[in-house]
Amino acid sequence: MRRRDALTVGALAAYVLAAQRATGQDAEQRWEIRRVAMVRDQIKARGVRDLAVLDAMQSVPRHRFIPAEVRGSAYVDSPLPIGFDQTISQPYIVARMTELLEVEKHHRVLEIGTGSGYQAAVLASLSDRVFSVEIVPELAKRADETLRSVGFRHVRIRTGDGYKGWSEHAPFDRIMVTAAPPELPEALVDQMALGGRLLAPVGRTSETQRLVLVTKDAEGRVRRRPGLAVRFVPMVRSESPR
Repeated sequence: MRRRDALTVGALAAYVLAAQRATGQDAEQRWEIRRVAMVRDQIKARGVRDLAVLDAMQSVPRHRFIPAEVRGSAYVDSPLPIGFDQTISQPYIVARMTELLEVEKHHRVLEIGTGSGYQAAVLASLSDRVFSVEIVPELAKRADETLRSVGFRHVRIRTGDGYKGWSEHAPFDRIMVTAAPPELPEALVDQMALGGRLLAPVGRTSETQRLVLVTKDAEGRVRRRPGLAVRFVPMVRSESPR
């Protein structure tokens, strides 16, 4: 190849690379515009006020946690399927539950039901120590890969039965359950730290589910307060005793 031809090929390659980068940047800017609108119109407008939560919802790229076939709906006000009969919760519910949990940087946080990994990412924006349990191995693997790819390397995920919590790392200052058990698992209450908070959708059917906020005071006294009516997928229990 002659030198002039080589320079032409090199210039063309550089142009293509620059165009690809610009296209990628444009795409991310479009996602960001939709994310800003999501926070403004779906979350802040409906009463979520915690600035740290709003910042987390605006910074975590929700579309990265959603399967390609429904990614175009990443920022709509609706839950979306992620496979294996599971869903990613609508943005408002993610924000509202996170606000109710009152997560601080030093808290040890347990999430039950990793799913897509999106809620874990929001929690990890607020805390340096996040643990998450997912019963579906394929979802646990995919969530771990996605979390790492977007920079949340301090989230620890394991495949297991969420009804049993993660006793090796207990007690937890904050616990969030993202699927609905018919009754609140006592193992999770036992793994709460003194002064801790636990939030879970509880109910035997989608028509009877309520968000239940559990608090444990400095003397270990437990209080349960039912709140918002919600609809979550049922919390799955392991069929094999462990």
